Amino acid sequence: MAVNFDLNDLQAFRAVVELGSFRKAAEAVNISQPALSRRIDKLEAALGVRLFERTTRSVTLTTVGRVFAPSAEQLLDDLDVALLGIRDVSSSRLGHVTIACVPSVAYYFLPNVVASYHRRFPRIRVKLLDSSANEVLSSVISGEADFGVSFLGSQESEVEFKVLLQERFVAACRRDHPLARKKRVTWNELYEHEYVSVDKTSGNRLLLDQALSAVAPRTPSVCETRHVTTMLGLIEAGLGVAAVPSMAMPVRDHPVLTSVPLVDPVVKRRVGIVRRRGRPLTPAAEQFYRAIIEMKRGSDEVKSDANTQTKSKRSTA
Repeated sequence: MAVNFDLNDLQAFRAVVELGSFRKAAEAVNISQPALSRRIDKLEAALGVRLFERTTRSVTLTTVGRVFAPSAEQLLDDLDVALLGIRDVSSSRLGHVTIACVPSVAYYFLPNVVASYHRRFPRIRVKLLDSSANEVLSSVISGEADFGVSFLGSQESEVEFKVLLQERFVAACRRDHPLARKKRVTWNELYEHEYVSVDKTSGNRLLLDQALSAVAPRTPSVCETRHVTTMLGLIEAGLGVAAVPSMAMPVRDHPVLTSVPLVDPVVKRRVGIVRRRGRPLTPAAEQFYRAIIEMKRGSDEVKSDANTQTKSKRSTA
């Protein structure tokens, strides 16, 4: 028996699933609400099941609808992948992209990328899963996220890891703290003061434990957190000092917080894009992936120009 529905019906179904409203879905796919209802009715009739429970106040998926939704999404994504080499379908369809990232990346790196992406593709929704490095890796491997941005994954056989940047750990402290007057701080000097640390579930903790096997703090930390952003809030409140990735620090002219390079040893981490090996990206995710690469390339060019200008001024001074 032929299945009597088409691509437009599936797109209407996905729009209702994503937006939870027939009115909003109709606006998203640029048709009237009665026309969208007819598409859903046609799809339900072709499948012989009800996909939605509809009341005057809400629209929810039926049990069958919840089972069908991932299949419909996969069908549309597979079609977009097939068409990617023919035309740019990302800018003209309703879709979504899910990116998993560590909080420091979500705070420092991704906002500009998301803003630029939204201007180019206003109909595609972006979902950010700001989680620990281990959770980012799990989200990518499970398929919950299209890809991730993190500092863990380079050793995993299931994923590809493309390096974006390398950053060092710095001592975060208040501007009125004694360490703020130093040009550099050793790890032993850092641990002479009350300090805040990340707990054992943090990817940063694993990285630091491996790099600092020869450095033993004399006392335990006064507080442990899971995220660096929480740690910085505690430092700002005067709880002590902390070792944090440089990218996690707020802007240089922050009225309270500052940072000092940590040495003996210098500890660095590589931040990169994590993708599941052998799993193609949807067109929406592919465009976001490219946007991150372009943003990073543009940032490198700005830094290169600034360094060239600085060297030129020194040579003429």
